[in-house]
Amino acid sequence: MVLDHVQNADRYVALHPKFAEAFRFLTETHLTDLTPGRHEVDGDRLYAMVIRAPGTGCEEARLEAHRRYIDIQYSVDTTDVIGWRHAPTCGLMSIDEEKDVGFSDAEPNAWVAVAPRMFAVFFPEDAHAPMGGEGELHKVVMKVAVESWRPSWIPYPAMGMAAASTASPTPMIAMATRTSASVM
Repeated sequence: MVLDHVQNADRYVALHPKFAEAFRFLTETHLTDLTPGRHEVDGDRLYAMVIRAPGTGCEEARLEAHRRYIDIQYSVDTTDVIGWRHAPTCGLMSIDEEKDVGFSDAEPNAWVAVAPRMFAVFFPEDAHAPMGGEGELHKVVMKVAVESWRPSWIPYPAMGMAAASTASPTPMIAMATRTSASVM
């Protein structure tokens, strides 16, 4: 997980080939003019989800994790509070493959306030509980495909996560903890 102000975004562009483009979108687009929903940047490799919705408060925010996307959660002009927990410690997570999300009833180990013009990056091993802020929130979540970022992979069962399956078993994979240090 990374938490920082957008003025320092250049420090993080080396972490993924699409981060420079994602941060450029966040800094050069008039985000207040965008309607809620999906906004294409580079197809499924990089897109923005604009959110204007009431926060749930920390008590109701639920941990989630993704396999195929890294989230860059950016607060436009409100403060979101986001919970964090290392995904392997969340217990069994049922993964919706189509939506690329799994939920956990575990409690976050930490909460971070993502103030206006700040961002938090959540990698696949970072379970996060967004929308914990109070009142109407305005944020943009950059969805950055993991596909062009080649981390080490391990089976989900070793991380305590399982794929939601119907008839046939689904291959289960998850990212191992990065060897580089996370910023918190």
